[in-house]
Amino acid sequence: MTTSDPSASSLIRRVDPQTLHPAPGCHHITVVRSGRTAYVAGQCPWDPSGTLVGEGDLGRQIDRVAASAMTALAAVDAAPDQTVRSVAHVVSDDTEVLAAAWRRLTASPLGPAFTTASTLLGVAQLGPHRQLVELDLTAALPA
Repeated sequence: MTTSDPSASSLIRRVDPQTLHPAPGCHHITVVRSGRTAYVAGQCPWDPSGTLVGEGDLGRQIDRVAASAMTALAAVDAAPDQTVRSVAHVVSDDTEVLAAAWRRLTASPLGPAFTTASTLLGVAQLGPHRQLVELDLTAALPA
């Protein structure tokens, strides 16, 4: 038996099998019923000129990544709640830092993107540019 997210649009169904552990603020499974899919490349904490934002400041970098992801979604006429998969990479192995990063992401205007099938990863390094966070999204688009 499964439970489904009653607020999900007709395009997306989110499912949590009752025999799995409760998902913390997200869902175990996201099903796209029909339509097209947009894959948003890893959004980095760079401004439009390609300059790193907030060197050494994870909070500022998260804000930049969230803003960039919002722009990318809008470019394909998608909203955060159309996200069906998110993967956030944070340079840290500290559970408190990772939890704070998750809270900041979910509190941002991009927050609804993280109620779906989501993964948060602590990593050793991201690229050669001193970035502390990167975010990949997959969104469902209507046919």
